[in-house]
Amino acid sequence: MGLTKQYLRYAASAVFGVIGSQKANITFVTMRGGERGRFVAVAACEHVFIWDVRKAEKVLILKGNKHEVTYLCASPDGVHVAVGYEDGAVRIFSLLNGESNVSFNGHKSAVTVIRYDTLGARLVTGSRDTDVIVWDVINECGLYRLKGHKDAVTQALFLKDKNLLVSSSKDSFVKWWDLDTQHCFKTMLGHRSEVWGMALLNQESRLITGSADSELRAWDINYLQEGKEAGEPKEKKGKSLLDDEEEEVVDESPEERILSCKKAGSLLREARDRVVSMTTDAKAKVLACHGSDAVLEVFSVLPEDEVERVMAKKLKRAKKKARDAQGAEEDAAPDPVVERKLANEIVRLTNIKASAKIRWVDCLLCAGGELKVAMLLQNNTVETYSLKTSDKNPTVTKTSRLTLGGHRTDARTLAFSSDNIAVLSASGDTVKVWNRSTLQVIRTMECEYALCSLFVPGDRQIILGTKSGKIQIFDLASGTLLETVDAHNGALWSLCLSPDQRGIVTGGADKTVKFWEFELIKDKDATQKRLTVKHMRTLQLDEEVLCVKYSPDQRLLAVSLLDCTVKVFYTDTLKFFLSLYGHKLPVLCLDISHDSALIATGSADRNVKIWGLDFGDCHRSMFAHDDSVMFLQFVPKTHLFFTAGKDKKIKQWDADKFEHIQTLEGHHREVWCLAISPNGDHIVSSSHDKSLRLWERTREPIILAEEREMEREAEFEEGMAKGDEPVVPGEIKDAEAAPAAKKTIETVKAAERVMEALELYRSESRNMEEHQIACQSSGKQLPPPKANPILVAFGNVSPSRYVLDVIKKVRSSELEVSLLVLPFPYIPDLLSLFNCYVQDGLEVELVCRCLFFLLRIHFGQISSNQMLLTVIDELRTNTISKVREIRDVLGFNSAGLQFLQREVESKEEVMFFADATGRLEERRRKRKKRERAILTIA
Repeated sequence: MGLTKQYLRYAASAVFGVIGSQKANITFVTMRGGERGRFVAVAACEHVFIWDVRKAEKVLILKGNKHEVTYLCASPDGVHVAVGYEDGAVRIFSLLNGESNVSFNGHKSAVTVIRYDTLGARLVTGSRDTDVIVWDVINECGLYRLKGHKDAVTQALFLKDKNLLVSSSKDSFVKWWDLDTQHCFKTMLGHRSEVWGMALLNQESRLITGSADSELRAWDINYLQEGKEAGEPKEKKGKSLLDDEEEEVVDESPEERILSCKKAGSLLREARDRVVSMTTDAKAKVLACHGSDAVLEVFSVLPEDEVERVMAKKLKRAKKKARDAQGAEEDAAPDPVVERKLANEIVRLTNIKASAKIRWVDCLLCAGGELKVAMLLQNNTVETYSLKTSDKNPTVTKTSRLTLGGHRTDARTLAFSSDNIAVLSASGDTVKVWNRSTLQVIRTMECEYALCSLFVPGDRQIILGTKSGKIQIFDLASGTLLETVDAHNGALWSLCLSPDQRGIVTGGADKTVKFWEFELIKDKDATQKRLTVKHMRTLQLDEEVLCVKYSPDQRLLAVSLLDCTVKVFYTDTLKFFLSLYGHKLPVLCLDISHDSALIATGSADRNVKIWGLDFGDCHRSMFAHDDSVMFLQFVPKTHLFFTAGKDKKIKQWDADKFEHIQTLEGHHREVWCLAISPNGDHIVSSSHDKSLRLWERTREPIILAEEREMEREAEFEEGMAKGDEPVVPGEIKDAEAAPAAKKTIETVKAAERVMEALELYRSESRNMEEHQIACQSSGKQLPPPKANPILVAFGNVSPSRYVLDVIKKVRSSELEVSLLVLPFPYIPDLLSLFNCYVQDGLEVELVCRCLFFLLRIHFGQISSNQMLLTVIDELRTNTISKVREIRDVLGFNSAGLQFLQREVESKEEVMFFADATGRLEERRRKRKKRERAILTIA
């Protein structure tokens, strides 16, 4: 067998350059020992960053897997953050240690909204798949799925004192759900287009909705059940409805028995476009909303006593005006009536102008009426503002701005320094130099729209090629622009350092390739010389130049043109040598191997072609990406090269064997460019998702056959998880309520593990029975059968205990779906085992949960099976007795804890008053000493 070529795996090392992703919202969080309003959580691609806005630094990273974060919600206790992902998963992270122990899988597409209830015990999630799911956070399981919306859900809110839920959607409907019966009892039809935002005000007696126009609609909510409890006679209400001929029959429907919702008016926003996001503070005293512009409109919701005081003043003024108008007339006019309007209850506080377009906003009302506002802007920036709500004309103060850790626009060019330490990234307005090991910004300099870049030999200066055709030279030590040279009349698409490091070559949209040499010149007033570039030669071509590259031996120059060809010229004489044609669309990138033997070209036609530079023959054409190939570069001193595409992927290839080695997945948008370090150990890539990613070469070898097998397994598992959902017997297919969880590869694997454990239990039981029969027939004690190695590995546990351990390891949120997948022949054995567990008092709560679920979904088969009759009867008596025992223990423990709490509180109260007395005495002594000192001075 011949030797195989060994490849080393590149693995993701870090994500940097992104301050906040636009896809997910921003929210205030509370860290341990930190003040309120100091920390904000934002999404950063698949991770969540917690920023300290005062210090402008990252304090915690909540690491995700591979799917992008789409929504964040902090828990009411401030200890946890619920994170929704693009694939529909929801994970709950602890802010104390940054770990996630709870995850829910129920949605088929991206999560669009997450909300906690008042206690933080339940979670409601909405998604683009139009479903609303309610989750039990404490029990870590799904409660139910609510179906009814026809488009993506935009908001969902729990009502505090009532078991109700209100949800809005892009289908223009607002739906009210009764969570006791899990059905929609009211649908509001008053919107002509999508409902983008929603908020509850005035102790949940008013609903504000934002749509695609400049109008914020207000709805008065009247809870009819409260009226009946207060003594409102039912007959009177029914009679009034029957007597009113104009009332529609709809008012007799059950939806009017829980609450009624009537339009109370509307607020006009200054912006004319749709509401992008709308939020309130925790107590709903302040309402903030914005459109797609840079202005945040802040409204104050006045309390009832304040509204009454304002209305009393208006009435007084109206009476005075009426008296003045009446004049000397003797007839007494009736008292004027002042109508109460929505503008009297919700008043405009101020407008906050951000530095760029706003994407998301969050509000926090602190002590003393100080409102803190955090904004995530569309240019990868976080800004925080502060204002006093108690002032009549509040002054808005910008308290912080997070900009240093990322570019405002996409980074279109990257470069590594010669010592592998510094990384250059340049965007439409700034160029940044990063330290590769710490990922901190070393220098930030303003520039024009950069398209290409490189480090000058010595790593003290950098050169940029811009969209306006200029060459910009920056000095890194001082962070200043040394010179701007007009190089081309159009965009300067590409520049390349000459192998002898004495100059550069540039190619632009003006159909020319220009050769430049480095030169040191001395300005008039300067004491030291500075670097500049001197134009030496020009190569005129027939088409726009997209990419230029020197061969490492500096013998040839390859030029990519807009006519889909690559022309190769001799460097010294600029004579034409080769024309490489075959691509159907323009070649966007190319590179030449270290030995000047191969040239690889990547095109917008999604293909990569490998050519020989001796005769210009095409060695191989490979379909590389699902979209345009944007960048291509050889790994130094090898024939391996990387390509980056608009399909969000980076791929490594072998140019000798024409094989695909590995795919680096991580970016969530088009990958614009990448840079490989001179030693080949690191790769930096830039994407439209605003992130820069660092990839590191590991010592792990890649075996191509195993890679292909793993890819096939991943495809098979993905297809298996996307298969038909398991059918629950007795469930109506298109019902409003359905089970919350969904079938995933994890639930299928969990069900397989349970089945394997039951098979092992059956075989061990069979072996024991055969052993007993053999002992009885022989009349002597035979040696026991050999123990199963799996049971030995788990500490010589019994087969029944092993089954319980396997069930315990199934995630709580995946338990029901895993049991649903189990075939019925395994159920009788499982019920018998449940009986044993309950008798022994093992995991009674878990066993009861599994038992009740299995009884519900297999009721018909279990009830018709005579063999299971005794087992079910024993389970009934045993579960009832054991649950009573556990309830008694819980009651006793609860009473004991309450007694201890009272004891501690009584002691603390005594200590508190003793401490207060001591402080009072100390204050008196200080005051007497101060009075004595004043008398002495006098």
